[in-house]
Order: sequence, then C-alpha cells, then structure tokens
Amino acid sequence: QVQLGESGGGLVQAGGSLRLSCAASGRTFNSYRVGWFRQAPGSEREFVGHISWSGGRTYYTDSVKGRYTISRDNVKNTVYLQMNSLKPEDTAVYYCAAGFDVGDYRRFSSYDYWGQGTQVTVSS
Repeated sequence: QVQLGESGGGLVQAGGSLRLSCAASGRTFNSYRVGWFRQAPGSEREFVGHISWSGGRTYYTDSVKGRYTISRDNVKNTVYLQMNSLKPEDTAVYYCAAGFDVGDYRRFSSYDYWGQGTQVTVSS
C-alpha cells in the first residue's frame, strides 16, 4: 500500500512559481511511476506530467512543457512538481498518483494510488 499527500499549493500571481510536493508512505514507492493531474472547476481531470520510477524519464502535456518540471527523491519518498511562469489557466486542484510502470501514463486507470489534491490558484 502507498499513501500519497500533496502540499505546496496556494495563491500566486501570473508569472509566478510554486513547487508542489507529493510525499509518499510505503517502502515500495521507488518502484512506482508518479503522475500529476489537475482538475479545474467544471472540467475533467487532465494529465499534467509523469516521472518514471527511476526518475530517468519525464513526460509533460503540451500546455506545460518548458514551464513545469517533475523530479523525485526516492530517499525522501517525495516527488516534486516545479511550476514556473504560471498562468491563470493553470488554476486547478493538482493531484499526484502512483502506479506500476505499465500502461499509458496519461490514463487515470494506470495509477493505483491517489493523493487528496492541493489547490493552485493563479491570479491575473
């Protein structure tokens, strides 16, 4: 079992930065890939980015490429989402999710464990 908890959300002005953390419990966390998703009010949850279990591979949705960076520290059982040059349209609840490295990393069903989410609000 893995339990995930996000932190680091908040209110920031457009152009600013935030770093989200996804802290995990469980000895096997470093066996899991981790995805970040977000859900804006009235919208479906969407894929943001993903990092492989080793941290050697990352993928991002087009709208955040060049602005967001995912990294992980398997000693600390934590994955980070560094968000720069934030835009009002980045406003959403951000979730991290973990699962074995099989299947399409962009699909919700490829992840077995989810955090409770953290709110990110970007003001114009």
